[in-house]
Amino acid sequence: MPTTHLYHLYHLVAFLTVAIWGTTFVSTKVLMLHGLSPAQIFTLRFAIAYVLMLSIHHKRLFADTWRDELMLMLLGVTGGSLYFLSENEAMNFTTATNTSLIVCSCPLFATLLVRLVYRSSRIHVLQLSGSLLAFAGMVIVVLNGRFVLHLSPVGDALAFTACMCWAIYSLLMKTMSHKYSAAFITRKVFFYGVLTILPYYAVVPGFPSVATLTQPVVLANLLFLGCLASMVCFLTWNWCISKLGAVKATNWVYFNPITTMVFASWVLGEKITLYFLLGAVCILAGMFLADRKTT
Repeated sequence: MPTTHLYHLYHLVAFLTVAIWGTTFVSTKVLMLHGLSPAQIFTLRFAIAYVLMLSIHHKRLFADTWRDELMLMLLGVTGGSLYFLSENEAMNFTTATNTSLIVCSCPLFATLLVRLVYRSSRIHVLQLSGSLLAFAGMVIVVLNGRFVLHLSPVGDALAFTACMCWAIYSLLMKTMSHKYSAAFITRKVFFYGVLTILPYYAVVPGFPSVATLTQPVVLANLLFLGCLASMVCFLTWNWCISKLGAVKATNWVYFNPITTMVFASWVLGEKITLYFLLGAVCILAGMFLADRKTT
């Protein structure tokens, strides 16, 4: 059991990681305005992160067994290629609100998956109540007083795929973190994320020109996404899962809409509403309750 100071440090790092992820929509939007597709943005940010990770962590190239290597590939798919593709493609068929609501509900599914897979992990009533309260707070923040949802079977199915991908990723990390370091796992996630996105280009060919990629604004946003939002944040997130466990760490995903809204208010001048404050209180209270009884 970690000391109180270390325990708080793990939560602080998880919060900072989610906070940074909550700001990436700005960089992604800028890159899309310069002609890059979501798949191209993902490929480039993960490629940058992989090269950087390989330069500092290259002594070990493969896992102990082929089974573990396949598990690492699955991490690259669920936390990388399939997750990002399904999330971004979902917004072509449904609203950003629907996508955000469904994707950010992954802590609830992670909690249920942990209970199903690890029979010894009981879900305490306080843990479930806290998770449901945080989920309700997330819904309030995302809807922000506009209680209208537009159902889209294809878009919502893609968003749910992304949601389940992240829940499965967190569950697999719980297992693999007992065998390998966060640095090794993170590097493999980047490698397999890039490798498994390549077949997409056989269906949708094309890549940005060198002239586009070398534009200062494009390069700056790619470096932010690749160096900080991918390399550093995936490394810290995987480390947090290894220290806190899948459920406690993944509960911080509920906080993502809050950081996004705060950043949008600061950068874009969007108004902070009473609904946002109420939702934020519910999320924090729910996370506190869930943390009391999460194993």
